[in-house]
Amino acid sequence: MAILRPRRPFDQDPFTDLLFNSLLAFTFLFLITLIALNPPPKEGLIDPKAEYIVTTTWDDFNTDDIDTWVEDPDGNVVWFRKPEVGLMHLDRDDRGMESDTIVVSGKELVNPLNQEVVTIRGTLPGEYVVNLHYYATKTLEPVTANVRVVKVNPKLEVVYYGSVTLEQKGVEKTAVRFSVSREGQVKAVNTLFKSIVEVKQL
Repeated sequence: MAILRPRRPFDQDPFTDLLFNSLLAFTFLFLITLIALNPPPKEGLIDPKAEYIVTTTWDDFNTDDIDTWVEDPDGNVVWFRKPEVGLMHLDRDDRGMESDTIVVSGKELVNPLNQEVVTIRGTLPGEYVVNLHYYATKTLEPVTANVRVVKVNPKLEVVYYGSVTLEQKGVEKTAVRFSVSREGQVKAVNTLFKSIVEVKQL
């Protein structure tokens, strides 16, 4: 004759065990999903967001120093001694071939590219002026530089692309002037000269 034992309150049937294990697995998968959706922030990264990118290039291996100056509608001017002002940033100041060597695996390599980059990371309505200044020379020869202004958002659009010849050291020329409306549209693109280089500070 079988003896029936009273059921203890903490005894569980197989269905309850299955339900508990399923809930545990679901919670584990939910936590993994949260970690995947929200990875830990990576330190040292710079947000490359920009509305406009101004790029100036001149001949590779050229030793002369051409500087890019940009003025915003509020009169702020970004240049090599003021690389961040308002919403504008001088991301790269190129000095010709000076400081263009890097050491990789114990070997010294030369970066021949001459390029300056200014990013405008937000826009104000009004006129922007992009000027070039022939700052220093070793060749004592004219330098022709290419200037490109690209509107990044909401889609890539070339606002201006052209060349400027700087005949000698000290020459300043306007590469392009363009206006931005309150709606963010580019208008009134021209190359009329306007001096923004602060000679007294050079």
